[in-house]
Amino acid sequence: MIPLTLGEIASITGGHLVDGAIAATVVSGSVEFDSRNITEGSLFICLPGVRVDGHDFAGIAIEQGAVACIEGHRTGQPAILVEPDDSGELSDSASSYVLEADTTGEGQAVITALSKLARAHTALAVEKHGLTVIGVTGSAGKTSTKDLIASVVGQAGETVAPPGSFNNELGHPYTALKVGPKTTFLVSELSARSIGNIAHLARIAPPRIGAVLNVGTAHIGEFGSKENIALAKGELVEALPSAADGGVAVLNADDPLVIGMAPRTQAKNLTFGIENDADVRATDVELDPVARVGFTLRIKGEKPRRIQLRVFGRHQVYNALAAAAVGYAAGLDSETIADALSEHVSPSEYRMDVRTRGDGVTVINDSYNANPDSMRAGIDALSYTAAGRDNAHSWAVLGSMGELGEDSLTEHAALAEVLSNRHVDYLVAVGDNPAMETLAREARRYDINTEVVSTTEEAADIVLRHLKPHDVVLVKASNACGLWAVAHRLLSAEEATGAENQEDTHSREVK
Repeated sequence: MIPLTLGEIASITGGHLVDGAIAATVVSGSVEFDSRNITEGSLFICLPGVRVDGHDFAGIAIEQGAVACIEGHRTGQPAILVEPDDSGELSDSASSYVLEADTTGEGQAVITALSKLARAHTALAVEKHGLTVIGVTGSAGKTSTKDLIASVVGQAGETVAPPGSFNNELGHPYTALKVGPKTTFLVSELSARSIGNIAHLARIAPPRIGAVLNVGTAHIGEFGSKENIALAKGELVEALPSAADGGVAVLNADDPLVIGMAPRTQAKNLTFGIENDADVRATDVELDPVARVGFTLRIKGEKPRRIQLRVFGRHQVYNALAAAAVGYAAGLDSETIADALSEHVSPSEYRMDVRTRGDGVTVINDSYNANPDSMRAGIDALSYTAAGRDNAHSWAVLGSMGELGEDSLTEHAALAEVLSNRHVDYLVAVGDNPAMETLAREARRYDINTEVVSTTEEAADIVLRHLKPHDVVLVKASNACGLWAVAHRLLSAEEATGAENQEDTHSREVK
């Protein structure tokens, strides 16, 4: 964080200094909502949670070095006290899961204060230190693309990006407050559960470059249609400055609903794609034996560059193209972009994390999130990897996809045809719910060997009982299913080589 005094922060947030907080005291450390992360000079954010209330940890935070707290009610510790804001400014986060336990409005007041602080802090970083804010959204691939973008623009200067999927009303301002005086780029991932969410987040840290990846069916239960999802995702390009002021909208030329957003922005349009003409394109796409993608990057006006990604799945081509377009919009040349993409290793857990055991069994752990598009991409990677091995079986250990609303059963049923078309040998459906029952019933209609289990322990037991050397296992579901436990069991059953050693492993096993 760029150092600010408590007096300045109180003025920004509309709060009051209480219980010994001194206006001249400087917040020289980080802003934290977890007291375990407090260091000397920090500011502690007191949030009411489902299990614990951050206000109860204010004293511990001060003991550990925090100079003050932002609180919704008095704790007796030096603090900036904030009250519910009736103005509506930066306060439209009431639907956030962060506020599930907020029965008094205190949590809303604290989140609103955090948002105001992040907005002022970002504006200061842009004006005084030349910060460029980059936003990315889409129905699928946001986190992977955010990580790729960070790797690319990180070649040109210090870059801050959220860990994992810190893309909501808490994680977004929290990440913006990680920016320091030397930070060149802030990469923001923007998520939406309703119309207006992305516009809200974009006001907190206004982007100069914004990338829209795709419009799919993730969260269709909340939005009702893909057209409404497009309306929400397009709020990012609407938030960009004009082309004259340096605004750039990075749009997927192969997705009609994304390229259709072009008239909604005054920013310059920069397109990426494979099938259609675009400013940034991929040609000569190839997959290696474990579904890592190689392609030729073609940026108009630049020399073509060959890229070999170290992340997995054909769908990563679009993520990499979006990152390349963002890098180009930020002023990087094609050689720097290509080198960064080829060297990138994903820092986010449980996202196409591919590891191979000592006996040649490969586990594709993509258990952090799932929607129909990413499910198909994961199944494609499973099928492709298994097909390159003699006598290998393919296993799909799947949990339910959340937030599909009335389309849930239809979308889960449709996965059975995908599994059949990709010649997947075994399905283990995890969970006692109508979605998994529907998937299992349809899979059996396609003569797929299918088991339905209630727990991750049962799923791991079934796979381990029948797994053979060189088999390939995909573990995928929405985050709430906790299917990473299955991947952990499978990998701990025998010593894993790790993804970085897969070239050696597969040079021995793939014919």
